[in-house]
Amino acid sequence: MTMHRNADAAPAVPVASGAGAAPGAAAHPLRAALLVIAAVLLFACMDTTTKVLTSDYAPPVVIAVRYAVQCLLMLAILAPSQGRSLVQTQRTGLVVLRSVCLALASLIMAIAFHRLPVAEATAIVFLSPLLVVLISGTVLKERVGGFGIAAAVTGFAGVLLIARPGAGLDPLGVACALIGAVLIASYQLMSRLLARTERTVPMLFYTAVIGSVIYGLMLPWFWDGPQPDTRQVALFVCTGAAGGLGHFLFTAAHREAPASVLAPVMYVQLIWAGLLGWLVFGHIADPLSVCGMVIVAMAGAAVALRAHRPRSPR
Repeated sequence: MTMHRNADAAPAVPVASGAGAAPGAAAHPLRAALLVIAAVLLFACMDTTTKVLTSDYAPPVVIAVRYAVQCLLMLAILAPSQGRSLVQTQRTGLVVLRSVCLALASLIMAIAFHRLPVAEATAIVFLSPLLVVLISGTVLKERVGGFGIAAAVTGFAGVLLIARPGAGLDPLGVACALIGAVLIASYQLMSRLLARTERTVPMLFYTAVIGSVIYGLMLPWFWDGPQPDTRQVALFVCTGAAGGLGHFLFTAAHREAPASVLAPVMYVQLIWAGLLGWLVFGHIADPLSVCGMVIVAMAGAAVALRAHRPRSPR
């Protein structure tokens, strides 16, 4: 997860002192949906390169390098202009907890992608948006509504078409993907909660630092792969850059619309996962899987469009 975003290098970093984040503030669901679509494309790229790299290196090594790239790029690009504000937060404890959830999810999901095909692992992880939709009404006091719940369930039905249960899936990989879904749902909910008071850049910086420390300490015990060549170094850097930019866009999207609106839109990642699985690993989705991708994409678009449409006065 690396920070690489042109706007972040400029002073015009969004300041989230609560504006645009609190319930009742003006929402821009279509803008938020586009941010999420771009973010999940980057996440799919990160997952694909992670699967490639874990064929030669232990998952903690891949995650450690990814976080280190993010931390170094953020320091190089943002530290000169941000200064002390790079580490200033109002709810530091919750920011740290969010970062730990994402760090743990990164390792768990790296193991899952190592043991499962990209599409199947991604589909299992997409239990997390469904959890967000179901929980956000209680935890975040957001109005979910029957339409949002129906769209999330429809999207989940599309996930089942893409990755139908089969005996070929590795049990440990499935277990890791399920644990990852819970951790990612926690991360998503805390992203929405913290967007009310925290700026995006410090949250991302804490994620980079905490991930670098956790996996940096683990690195000496897991580094047993070959000396990386030019291609592998490029993959390490691209993995970090894609993850960092993706998480920035994802966090920024939560300033524009409620989590219950954005959760179904994240199913678009399954389309990117299918395309990248075909391009990189030669996996061609069958007709039922293609049908599932269409279903989840339509469910996400429907939620975004319905939220954008102004309500008629009574």
